[in-house]
Amino acid sequence: MAEIYYIEDDDTIADIVKKYLEQKGNMVLIFQGIAEAFDALKQRVPDLVLMDFNLPDGRGDDFCKMLRARWRELPIMFLTVRNDTCDVISGFQNGADDYITKPFELEVLYSRILALLRRAGNTAEQFLSCGSVQIDRAGMKVFENGKEIHVSYTEYELLLTLMRNMGKTVTREQLLEKIWDCSGNYVNDNTLTVTMKRLKEKLHKPSCIKTIRSFGYRMEEEA
Repeated sequence: MAEIYYIEDDDTIADIVKKYLEQKGNMVLIFQGIAEAFDALKQRVPDLVLMDFNLPDGRGDDFCKMLRARWRELPIMFLTVRNDTCDVISGFQNGADDYITKPFELEVLYSRILALLRRAGNTAEQFLSCGSVQIDRAGMKVFENGKEIHVSYTEYELLLTLMRNMGKTVTREQLLEKIWDCSGNYVNDNTLTVTMKRLKEKLHKPSCIKTIRSFGYRMEEEA
């Protein structure tokens, strides 16, 4: 099953595509415009983004360029009535992986989605997020509200460990063993406290990182 974000302000087309793809076992979320979709992407990255070129709050090619700069490996496909050569070229130049023009056959659309997903692999596993914080595992990069934050290797590993254990409390002993002890760098308990303090400050003290006093830390989605 693939998770697909579909950005389309035509309710009729959006509903037809959504129903067809969901019949194939996929999960499809519809967004009316760029701002709404971008907010959702900052919270969770899907397996594929399907979008129209003409959107109420901007051009699809401009949004595609923004997405490609932020999520390098994210599969992006246009589904649009714009079939002029210059539009198609602009779509690909700004980062699209595929470009389909309307009218279209649903079977063909789905076949091309499957082909794109096969090439891309599991993008959703590459990008992890919680609240305003995101991790690009392939690039080993950390973002806060879409802006890259430069962190040390141990800070990155600490954040990644908590992110991969979303909703679970990770004890101080587990973090010390995984991040330092397994590499032969035996440190005292205060090193973890200092590293976490520095990480939180760099991320502007996100509320999604919870301190479980005298026990450990937990990362959870904000209410």
